[in-house]
Amino acid sequence: MRLTPDYLFDSYREITPDFLHRQGIALLLTDLDYTLAPKAVRRPNEVLKSWIAELQGAGITVMIVSNNRSGTRVTEFCADLGIGYQGHAGKPSPRGLEAAMKRTGIDPAHTAMLGDKLLTDMLAAHRAGVTALMVEPLGGPVGVWNHVLHLLQRPFKAACPCKYQKKSGKNTK
Repeated sequence: MRLTPDYLFDSYREITPDFLHRQGIALLLTDLDYTLAPKAVRRPNEVLKSWIAELQGAGITVMIVSNNRSGTRVTEFCADLGIGYQGHAGKPSPRGLEAAMKRTGIDPAHTAMLGDKLLTDMLAAHRAGVTALMVEPLGGPVGVWNHVLHLLQRPFKAACPCKYQKKSGKNTK
């Protein structure tokens, strides 16, 4: 069971249609909480809406795959973005990702999973056989458990073979 992401980014905004096309990605599955928006944010902002529209305009299907127990927030968020939603994903189980791929008709070789957590998003991605894209959590870790969890993730993120980090001013491959 691999936890290391295939690619590490500071933010979802750094993931471009060109990057996804170069990887052969036609379907981008993404977590919501702390990946696209802090958990307390009820609606997507204009930056996120523009990013989603740019991906869709380039022919990339985007779908949120979430463990979130409150379907109302995720349903409203996805409606505002004009994208699909696979709820009760059960990550790190691959079943939510597999259901989303089945719904879109896109196979694992052409799918990526974007998330901020190793033990759910990255593990689910590897178990489903899709490219694992990781971002730093939006809004930062909240609460003691999340601080501990993010500290535990550091060695795995450091082992990531491809880092795209604007803050540090360097990209590695």
